[in-house]
Amino acid sequence: MTEPLDPRLLAWRQLIRRLLPFADVATPEVPMARLLRLSLFQVSIAIAMVLLTGTLNRVMVVELGVPTWLVATMLALPLVFAPFRALIGHRSDYHHSAFGLRRIPYIWFGSMMQFGGFAIMPFALLLLSDTSNTFNFLGTLGAALAFLLVGAGLHTTQTAGLALATDIAPADKRPRVVALLYVTLLIGMVLSSLLFGRLLTHFSPQLLIQLIQGAAVATIVLNLIALWKQEAIDPERAAHPVERPSFWESWREFAAGGQPSHLLIVVALGTAGFTMQDVLLEPYGGQVLKMSVAQTTALTALWAGGTLLSYILASYWLRRGGNAYRLATLGLVSGILAFAIVIMAAGLGSVMLFRLGTALIGFSGGLLAVGTLTAAMDMASADHGGVHSGLALGAWGAVQATANGIATAMGGTLRDLISSLAQAGALGPSMTGPATGYIAVYGLEALLLTAALLVSIPLALKPGGRTPRSSAKIGLEHMP
Repeated sequence: MTEPLDPRLLAWRQLIRRLLPFADVATPEVPMARLLRLSLFQVSIAIAMVLLTGTLNRVMVVELGVPTWLVATMLALPLVFAPFRALIGHRSDYHHSAFGLRRIPYIWFGSMMQFGGFAIMPFALLLLSDTSNTFNFLGTLGAALAFLLVGAGLHTTQTAGLALATDIAPADKRPRVVALLYVTLLIGMVLSSLLFGRLLTHFSPQLLIQLIQGAAVATIVLNLIALWKQEAIDPERAAHPVERPSFWESWREFAAGGQPSHLLIVVALGTAGFTMQDVLLEPYGGQVLKMSVAQTTALTALWAGGTLLSYILASYWLRRGGNAYRLATLGLVSGILAFAIVIMAAGLGSVMLFRLGTALIGFSGGLLAVGTLTAAMDMASADHGGVHSGLALGAWGAVQATANGIATAMGGTLRDLISSLAQAGALGPSMTGPATGYIAVYGLEALLLTAALLVSIPLALKPGGRTPRSSAKIGLEHMP
């Protein structure tokens, strides 16, 4: 007979569960060790994102002397595959393999594409930077292929990985799993950026090659560990595969009723509203508020801290039965407030106010991301055993990634255009300062968030949109 546990030990365990953000996300069927292993695919995504948009962005322009327009074009190439995430998710829903696996083949294909892109990238970049070389054009073609492969692999891996998390997580734990995966992504980005900065302190072409090759190896190793024994072999599904309907037939069924379409509009407008300022935040602090390089660099930490806090609070909100749409709506409202604070900081010349606005932008964007992603996970069709989860998450990812890329490009372009008009006096004598272009973009972002809010409010007010509590015995048939 099992002896009862010491009451002090039970009290200590309960205290740990309350203090640690994700201590209660595990179940006997899906223990914490398995969830943490699965989340490693997000670390490989974080490495790729930081390497492409951060490290290589600076190295190609400054150290290698590659034209800025060409660098911007290369960084935009991965977005070519973003709209295909819905199709990737749909195909993984119905994938037929000899062992009955659906998600793992796509995660592995995505990992191999990332590895292939990283494998050819350093040599292509070095050839690209040597403008006197007769075969310089091969460097351009090789770099374009490398960025395309990494982008395709990144989108494939993340779409199938999120769908796999939906498959293995109990319905009442999915919101917490979403938050855990995105905390892992954020921590992976922070650690990767710090590591890459440290390794490239004394830059050399050899160090660049070693860094990118190390990222390639890390991608394969991390994803192998993440995939190990995550998806069960299903002989029944292998012997009798579900016939895959056409993508457009599945899409019409998924979008029936209009709620998915409205959610994707919220994702598009909200993501664009939050990411248009990504390339403007630090220049705004330096040019308008006269902040030092060290001070503007610290803004990234403030933004990341706000985002991390939002993930933790969102997981608590959803675990207690909170409505995912209301969580997203709260993110939009606080985002509008955040941009109002950032705009006010210029007029008051307040660095502290600007820092507060930066942290609130990260916090608000995190609430929107977790809320809309949880809502997309909840849209997995119960009538088909959840096989639409790949389509739903793929659609969310496609819209989010596409809006992110377009908005980032538009933010810098609009700022330059409006600043040029202001300096030329076309906007009047009171609008000639350096803050004009930035404020115009921030104002446009607030308008985009307002438009998203108008679409989100009816979704938030609909009954039955609450996430089941961890203690409630609610199946997929009760999900919204």
